[in-house]
Amino acid sequence: MPFSSYLGSRRPTTSVFSHTLPTTKPKHHHHHQARPKPRFRRLRPRLRDFILSLSLLLSLLLLLLFLLLHFPLSPSPSPSSPRASRLLRLRPRFRRSNTVTAAASGVEREGAVVDVTTKELYERIEFRDEDGGAWKQGWRVEYKGDEWDGERLKVFVVPHSHNDPGWKLTVEEYYERQSRHILDTIVETLEKDARRKFIWEEMSYLQRWWKDASEFKKESFKNLVSNGQLEIVGGGWVMNDEANSHYYAIIEQMTEGNMWLNETIGFIPRNAWAIDPFGYSPTMAYLLRRMGFENMLIQRTHYELKKELARHKNLEFIWRQSWDFEETTDIFVHMMPFYSYDIPHTCGPEPAVCCQFDFARMRGFMYELCPWRKNPVETNQDNVQERAELLLDQYRKKSTLYRTNTLLVPLGDDFRYVSVDEAEAQFRNYQMLFDYINSNPGLNAEAKFGTLDDYFHALREEADRVNYSHPGEVGSGEIEGFPSLSGDFFTYADRQQDYWSGYYVSRPFFKAVDRVLEHTLRATEMLMALVFGHCHRVQCEKLTTSFAYKLAAARRNLALFQHHDGVTGTAKDHVVQDYGSRMHTSLQDLQFFMSKAIEVLLGVRTEKSEHTPSQFEPEQARSKYDAQPVHKRISVHAGTARSVVIFNPLEQTIHDVVMVIVDSPDVVVLDSNWMCIKSQVSPELQHTGGNIFTGRHRLHFRATIAAMGLETYYITNGFAGCETAEPAKLKLFSKSDSLSCPSPYSCSKDETDVVEIKNLHQILSFDVKSGLLQKVSKDGSQWFVGEEIGMYSSAGSGAYLFKPTGDASSIIQSRGDMVVTIGSLMQEVFSYPKTGWEETPVSHSTRVYCGVSSIQELLIEKEYHVELLGPNFDDKELIVRYKTDIDNKRIFYSDLNGLQMSRRETYDKIPMQGNYYPMPSLAFMQGLDGRRFSVHSRQSLGVASLKNGWLEIMLDRRLVRDDDRGLGQGVMDNRPMNALFHILLESNISATLNPITNPFPLNPSLLSHRVGADLNYPLHLFVAKKAQELTTRLSSRSFSPLAASLPCDLHIVSFKVPRPLKFSQQSPDEPRTFRCLVRGLPL
Repeated sequence: MPFSSYLGSRRPTTSVFSHTLPTTKPKHHHHHQARPKPRFRRLRPRLRDFILSLSLLLSLLLLLLFLLLHFPLSPSPSPSSPRASRLLRLRPRFRRSNTVTAAASGVEREGAVVDVTTKELYERIEFRDEDGGAWKQGWRVEYKGDEWDGERLKVFVVPHSHNDPGWKLTVEEYYERQSRHILDTIVETLEKDARRKFIWEEMSYLQRWWKDASEFKKESFKNLVSNGQLEIVGGGWVMNDEANSHYYAIIEQMTEGNMWLNETIGFIPRNAWAIDPFGYSPTMAYLLRRMGFENMLIQRTHYELKKELARHKNLEFIWRQSWDFEETTDIFVHMMPFYSYDIPHTCGPEPAVCCQFDFARMRGFMYELCPWRKNPVETNQDNVQERAELLLDQYRKKSTLYRTNTLLVPLGDDFRYVSVDEAEAQFRNYQMLFDYINSNPGLNAEAKFGTLDDYFHALREEADRVNYSHPGEVGSGEIEGFPSLSGDFFTYADRQQDYWSGYYVSRPFFKAVDRVLEHTLRATEMLMALVFGHCHRVQCEKLTTSFAYKLAAARRNLALFQHHDGVTGTAKDHVVQDYGSRMHTSLQDLQFFMSKAIEVLLGVRTEKSEHTPSQFEPEQARSKYDAQPVHKRISVHAGTARSVVIFNPLEQTIHDVVMVIVDSPDVVVLDSNWMCIKSQVSPELQHTGGNIFTGRHRLHFRATIAAMGLETYYITNGFAGCETAEPAKLKLFSKSDSLSCPSPYSCSKDETDVVEIKNLHQILSFDVKSGLLQKVSKDGSQWFVGEEIGMYSSAGSGAYLFKPTGDASSIIQSRGDMVVTIGSLMQEVFSYPKTGWEETPVSHSTRVYCGVSSIQELLIEKEYHVELLGPNFDDKELIVRYKTDIDNKRIFYSDLNGLQMSRRETYDKIPMQGNYYPMPSLAFMQGLDGRRFSVHSRQSLGVASLKNGWLEIMLDRRLVRDDDRGLGQGVMDNRPMNALFHILLESNISATLNPITNPFPLNPSLLSHRVGADLNYPLHLFVAKKAQELTTRLSSRSFSPLAASLPCDLHIVSFKVPRPLKFSQQSPDEPRTFRCLVRGLPL
């Protein structure tokens, strides 16, 4: 499922996206290449920028032509370029057979040929959690002593400090109290001795420090990077989560950090460092490789997987995408072997020994002493031999877990090296130990400080000289001597039955806000690029440049929330508030710019000042950071009209039923050409027992919006020649007859057990007593889809962990309130169910759409409103289950960051919580008969298939207790939230793709891709602040940058002006840069 980046122009420009292209390896080996110097100067990109004189239409058509004809997207790098230097050091790739046979079925299926898959590991491991002694999760590690006679042990000790951009403190609090001092310490202590090294990861802190640092410190920092003492690893704004984050946001945060780094310091990383995300996704490996990274390091994987990989010396491997049979995505991975990334768990298998070499734990420093009651002591001439040999023993034991004699030993922890005294204690003591080891040839070892790049360079050099391949190993053309692996590393467990599946759902309200910010930022970037290309007036340029700083802030606030304690929902309450406030501010800023941009593109902007308020406002707005969005009420008096402008951020024309809120049902909808548009009104509903009707009205109407275009519709009162909106018919079901029929609707109260809603393609049947879905008849086929809403009691769960007590129990009782809406454009069942609580924690709506002849008619829309508020719901976790008649054998598929799918299988040998997986946007299950049940989600949640035919999704969780992973609190700050799903039932999926025996992930259908795109990149509606008089001819207002839609298997990930200020400072005759990142979908 590759994506490509296309940039066209006549001259090169700095680009992070240029790294996202596939790289081509030379067809010959280059052994013993001289090591390239750290890349201090800026990298000359390989792609070209298209000039502004070319129209947007021509640019996109050329893009499509290039992709379809498979023309090369970039010139080859010159041999003297830094990029070429990196490529020459890598081995050529080679192709293998592009099919693998599923053994039981005999069906051939394209997929990667690898030595190890995580699926195979799960099937092989017995998950007994056996006590290994000193290395509790491993075994007693021993060595003979002659392992290093032929190749001495080379130890690289890598000092580092893990700085969370928000966790127990906000990012600003951490910066002021610790991170700024750590960066000061790094500069001061490294300058004292050229043998000292350090690595740094988070650009969010480095950029903040750069604003405060003196010119002398900045220059010193640059010099340290230039001479190789200080390496920037990863280069992202944060170390992002890999379970909940969408690939769009991952690209954004990596781009923002690396562009700042390149523009400010002139450095481009090639090694990634991810020691703290709670599980790892191959999507991240894929993106890193496409961005030009060569190596990556990971830490938090299931302890049983680590043990199994270590037994076979497979902790270093080539990570290959499961669908990549051409080996174009291979990246080298180092997995740390032990429990944690702190010093007691990094020097070797015995933490009681390693802790003695964490010299910041000596008395006098602020850190706790070693819990094993053997504390570090200052190294001196009297004890150096004994201490060095004790440390070297751990190094040797650790090295036996890997294939080469090159060993990586991280030296750091959270927010370490905060003072010069602490740093000196580490550097001083270790240097004395190194000097002793290095001065004794009989030890066959060399130890020194190093960077990640030092380590990987030495390892690759050794792998060039010594063949470490195991017999029959497939390996990789990327680097010989190591196994190839495919799959993901979810769900993470760090000990016993403690599975980190709770954070897939923690703080779901803010997970939803994250996605809203994502699609709003994407739409804003697109509109800004269109404004730049469409309007050449000075006022337009002022509009875009004046917004540049707020646009940068929005990018960075989105990037910040991708931190592995942000989008995960695993931070302190006040830190979550800080994240939320930042996102809310950016949402308001982005919507303001969008409202101004549509004025420009529609030609209705006449004032000269960019500060003049817009004529439009967003149709939905939030009053504060933790409030649900509220629809604007459109008020139209007799003889007036209010315009509604709709922006379509997708590449295909949209034909949808859209909805706005009006205060009167007597309205007419016109398009921009004064043509009458069919519409429907129905009462607005709310989550309030006994008072379901708000008194306002939902107006649904058909809308057609061109690809990446704008269209204007008019809501009028009193327009002759058009019928007013058709009132829907209502059916009311209430336990106490408390529902009264709202005016002017026609209501009925049926005495029936089953109620239906339908459109041309499907009929949905509901049980009246429970208000839950029972079955679906689609295009003549019957589907059993039993909906259940339940709760887990979870006294052991916390922000990170899901540890339920038994199975979930249904919470729905008979005879709640239900409203059925029957109309020509939308039909709905709204249920406010009866539960064991006076205030029910959930209400839900099920909708189908009619009369639009689009994909909207083929889906089922489910919306759950959840309020886990108050002590009644302490230690409760709310789920929805869809119990279908699909024979899936408890095998299902969930997406990885919205980019690709992963095959999931429920295992009895691990607990229920270990069978929960992340669901960033999609999960589906498929039977042997080819029927597929898919659930698309607008936000990240957790999913499981605990019984045959079941798909279970967790909606929210409220937890009193801390789960002993450092946070120090539960999750009690629940907000009212909505979870929106689009359910797709497909019966035409090929039955030859046997999901039971096929080890590879199945892909979503093209229809499913479109459904997901419509859900995650919705239409943006803006309403005129003032009504117009109907006596004045309404202007035809539309904007369509494309002559036709792009093919439906292409998705524009991003279309943007990377640096608006730089763009605007160029003369009109100079080439200008837009960036378009496009993803091709699998067919």
